[in-house]
Amino acid sequence: MTTLIPKGFAPALLSVLLASSAQLLMKGGIAALPPMADPLTFVPALWHVWPATLAVATGLFFYVASMLSWYFALKSLPLSIAYPLISLSYVIVWLAAIALPAFRDTFSLGKAGAMVMILAGIYLVCGKPRGG
Repeated sequence: MTTLIPKGFAPALLSVLLASSAQLLMKGGIAALPPMADPLTFVPALWHVWPATLAVATGLFFYVASMLSWYFALKSLPLSIAYPLISLSYVIVWLAAIALPAFRDTFSLGKAGAMVMILAGIYLVCGKPRGG
């Protein structure tokens, strides 16, 4: 039986999605937290900005889930294939940062070109071999 996604790619892609989501949640949450200049005022303040605290905590949880998915990916994929897939997170986070108004990142042709190069590199490393 032939599968559309080779064994190990699904947990690797899930790991990338979880890590990308973690980055976005933590950025959004940390931006809304008070400065951490004084720990005695910072820690109690976490309870007053609970949506931001929850976003950071959820981001940390997603990182743990990402590592668990990565464990399963590494059990099935060679590291030379698995590791380049992590670069997909650069593309995902960049797209989300320009698409979601909360992040206020801007589009530029230079950055778009860089994302195309990242995708091309991933394809060259992870794509199907063409006979040599």
